[in-house]
Amino acid sequence: MIRLSIVIITLNEEKNLERCLLSLKDVADEIIIVDSFSTDNTVAIAKNHNAKVINHPFEGYGEQKNFATSQAANDWVLSLDADEALTPELRHSIMKMKQQPEYDVYEMARLTKYCGQWIKHSGWYPDRQTRLYNRTKGRWIEKKVHEYWELTVPEKKGLLDGDMLHYSFSSISEHLKKIEKYSELAAREAAANNKDVTIFKLLFSPFWHFFHEYFVRMGFLDGFYGYMICKLSAYAAFSKCSKTRLYIRNK
Repeated sequence: MIRLSIVIITLNEEKNLERCLLSLKDVADEIIIVDSFSTDNTVAIAKNHNAKVINHPFEGYGEQKNFATSQAANDWVLSLDADEALTPELRHSIMKMKQQPEYDVYEMARLTKYCGQWIKHSGWYPDRQTRLYNRTKGRWIEKKVHEYWELTVPEKKGLLDGDMLHYSFSSISEHLKKIEKYSELAAREAAANNKDVTIFKLLFSPFWHFFHEYFVRMGFLDGFYGYMICKLSAYAAFSKCSKTRLYIRNK
């Protein structure tokens, strides 16, 4: 049986961390918390659950996850965010995988809770995430936002049964703040790489995001919050495109 390290990056996650840690029962052989100097009870909660806490300045999501992975004692790593948790079915799948891994990396479906409602359409489910991997076979791509794990040599990925639960935004205003933060980071990164935005993309991209997620990916089945998610997805596309175009022209 392989040994599994679970790594979690945190910053002021006292409202989420304990739920995440409780879901790891019987799965983790080691839990590592890489914390960016939280000022709440995050560290105390981590230590109460016998997690190893390492303080490290935040340099970017990809960079932070690569650092966290490098601190693991085992080559097999499960990377989680503090606002995520494992369902019993996913926990069982991971325990089964530990007996005899068939792949070097595994994906899992992520089910998100938005303003108190589980979202099962709108482009948000199954939202497969690559989180369980043999760290000797790849690395996190260090992007400012939307970092992802990439294998050194592309090969087939395994898919685990069960969902990873994501407790995301508790309010629409919280979602809007995240959009502003992420669109800013994404726009600055795009501008730094000279990725300009045409007028056509600026005008058409928001419309396409709403149409695709509300009608093609059946966001209408998620009711009011499905509509809001699709509208805010369109706004996020507009915000990123407009900021990128502005930064390119002001360089």
